[in-house]
Amino acid sequence: MIQIRLPGDRVVLRPAGTTAGQVLAEFKDDPAAKKAVAAKVDGKVVDLSRKLERDCAYEPVVPGSPEALDVLRHTTAHVLAQAVARHFGIDQVEFAIGPVIEDGFYYDFDLPRPISPEDLPKIEELMAQIRKEDLRVERIEAASKDHALEMIRADRSKSRLKQELIEGFPAGEVVSFYRQGEFTDLCTGPHLPSTGRLGAFKLLSIAGAYWRGDAKRDQLTRIYATAFFSKEELAEHLRRLEEAEKRDHRRVGAALELFRILPEAPGFPMWLPNGTIVFNELTAYVREKLRRRRYVEVRTPHIMNADLWKRSGHWYHYRENMYGFQIEEKDFAVKPMNCPGAALFFAQGLRSYRELPLRVAEFGLCHRYEASGTLHGLTRVRSFVQDDAHIFCSLAQVQAEITDLIGLVREVYGDMGLSALTMFLSTRPADRTGSDAMWDTSEDALAGALRANGIDYSVNPGDGAFYGPKIDIKAKDAIGRWQQLATIQLDFSLPEKFDLEYVAEDGTRARPVVIHRAILGSIERFLGILIEHFGGAFPLWLAPEQAVLLPVSEEKHGEAARKAQEILEDAGLRVSVDWSNEKVGKKVRNAAIRKIPYVLVIGDREAESGTAAVRLRDGTDLGARPLADIAAALRAEAAARSLVPHMKQES
Repeated sequence: MIQIRLPGDRVVLRPAGTTAGQVLAEFKDDPAAKKAVAAKVDGKVVDLSRKLERDCAYEPVVPGSPEALDVLRHTTAHVLAQAVARHFGIDQVEFAIGPVIEDGFYYDFDLPRPISPEDLPKIEELMAQIRKEDLRVERIEAASKDHALEMIRADRSKSRLKQELIEGFPAGEVVSFYRQGEFTDLCTGPHLPSTGRLGAFKLLSIAGAYWRGDAKRDQLTRIYATAFFSKEELAEHLRRLEEAEKRDHRRVGAALELFRILPEAPGFPMWLPNGTIVFNELTAYVREKLRRRRYVEVRTPHIMNADLWKRSGHWYHYRENMYGFQIEEKDFAVKPMNCPGAALFFAQGLRSYRELPLRVAEFGLCHRYEASGTLHGLTRVRSFVQDDAHIFCSLAQVQAEITDLIGLVREVYGDMGLSALTMFLSTRPADRTGSDAMWDTSEDALAGALRANGIDYSVNPGDGAFYGPKIDIKAKDAIGRWQQLATIQLDFSLPEKFDLEYVAEDGTRARPVVIHRAILGSIERFLGILIEHFGGAFPLWLAPEQAVLLPVSEEKHGEAARKAQEILEDAGLRVSVDWSNEKVGKKVRNAAIRKIPYVLVIGDREAESGTAAVRLRDGTDLGARPLADIAAALRAEAAARSLVPHMKQES
């Protein structure tokens, strides 16, 4: 008999070999458990068919949990592959991989002909048929790698890509397959018990993909899809996707004339006048926050020689992402990040403990090589500015500095309406510098700081930078998407590599600790996210055009409009005048399309009384107001960096 510890520390005895599904009988008073799609055994999600052979902790995995959704989507990916096999013929398709990703899954195929959008409804129909067939999903474990290779060759005529995956498995690792009806796929699982348990699904799009992300390998066809347990959840997700499409920063950025990505410079954004205003306002806002925290700002060299990059470790761990060239037969590289420059700044003269913490900020222009297929508007570029900072401090100061940084993140994101945050501790990757003891100290320091601030966090194993662990912070945007933004990294390695020292209080030499941090991250990427978060309707302080004046008649009201523009501009506001010959209604609609926060109409009465009729971009009519009052209200709203129109609150 084995002991199975259930939630609430209840222990039951069962014969060895009892399946995870049979244990569900212990939850007869729990309706949710009856719908379990898998089980968590000693913290690992497994199939309900998995046999339990030793004492363990057990928990049902039920719909509504992230683990259950992953299992559902994983199985739906296999059903997609099976449907594609039926559509094209299993001997005509080469199957690659089909992982779960955020908000869905995809599967990569080598197909006998190009797939078209017209194929997708037919494949969806086949998927629905497979669901109706309620095929049992069975796990099969190969006796060895050779046995696994024999199985995959026997199962289908095309198996080159699967064979390559199997051959790459470490010696001794269990190779498993999952079979449903006539279809078998290489997979670690877990899966639903049968295809009849599938929920609602939708095939979303088709894209190209290289095998293993290598542009020199096979060009594959990728089908993106999603799945949920209910039709209602799927409908809500599709609604969000439709809203996301409307807010796409590439579309909105073009419509509002914020930026362009030119064919002559792929991955290198060109900021237009409107976008440059937003860029500058955002950086001015961050600088104001830094001044209050006594940061110093520097500008370090954009190009440095190979010796510097070898010393920092980037030459060995990051070279494939760097732009390199020669000057007078010596190797140089454009900086992909600002850290080594900050270290060189700290090394300019012997520092004292009295200078610590030394907070060094840099709005540094960085360049990184990204494959053309990965580029995406502002969110994946080859050239970007980071609102970077490196805090040089003692180990005893680390917790206080991280507490201050977490407060800064909350303050900045709150000002942007991004108040829902979640935090992750990303730990040591396989490719790293420094000793295990150094990593232990670094990870413990970050975890301790998170706990000291009462923050519930998740761990991302192996996702740290090569030189140190980090805190990754995600924020939820206006349509419910979690966006990766700020990072806070702890680094004991950089001071060692650059032999950085300061004079301690007792007169000895001591090594500083470095905290790397970017609150916005890449300003380009942050603005891409911000454009979508606001849908282009920026709050007044960020809006390229804060108000537009609409004279009903240029001949009769033009002079009043010019005087009004002067009054508002003297108040520090960005104001334009619509001199077109359109009627006022059309001018108002045009202003709404340009997402200008305030529309000020001047007709006969307004021209005579020194007022303007005020309309908000949401259509709210606030009536006529004196121009001096309008200027004061808008100036106060911009200075407060308010998300809500002050004049609407006052009315």
